[in-house]
Amino acid sequence: MKFCTQCGNAVEERIPDGDDRHRYVCSSCGTVHYSNPNIVVGCVVEHESRILLCKRAINPRSGFWTLPAGFLEHAETTAEGAARETWEEALARVDIHDLFSLISVPHIGQVHMFYRASLQTPEFRPGPESLEVALFAEEDIPWDDIAFPTVGHTLRWYLDDRRNGNFGMHTRDIVAKPPKKLVPHNFGSR
Repeated sequence: MKFCTQCGNAVEERIPDGDDRHRYVCSSCGTVHYSNPNIVVGCVVEHESRILLCKRAINPRSGFWTLPAGFLEHAETTAEGAARETWEEALARVDIHDLFSLISVPHIGQVHMFYRASLQTPEFRPGPESLEVALFAEEDIPWDDIAFPTVGHTLRWYLDDRRNGNFGMHTRDIVAKPPKKLVPHNFGSR
């Protein structure tokens, strides 16, 4: 960020009074600009024991399969956002049930929330962000082509819960592994 959204003057990165981390602060009007995680909302849509997946037409991970999901917009609930994203990606109308998974991905500044859902009618087709949309039986899910770890975890939890006959709420933190530290090797003197 280079300029203040309130007055247009330059911002600087510093720790504001009473805070404990660096923020962008306007050097003129003093407005503190907070950068908070994005919320990704989506659905695990089941119809006749099959799961609705979308093949992404956009990056990141274009050509890979995902649950219908995307960024929450202002002025909508998380459930409304999940239903909207399912419509945008799969042109499918759904009934939202309960929140099923909540996964924090702090190294990319995101929180992913997936709801259980069912199709209102068995109608769907690719939206502008999808190459294909299909219903998959458990044994046909393209595990090697799943776009994101959050989707893989959510699908596995869902299928396990379905087999056990009891759907619960699942949470997880996906924390990036620190890069491997290079250790200098002493090859001896020449």
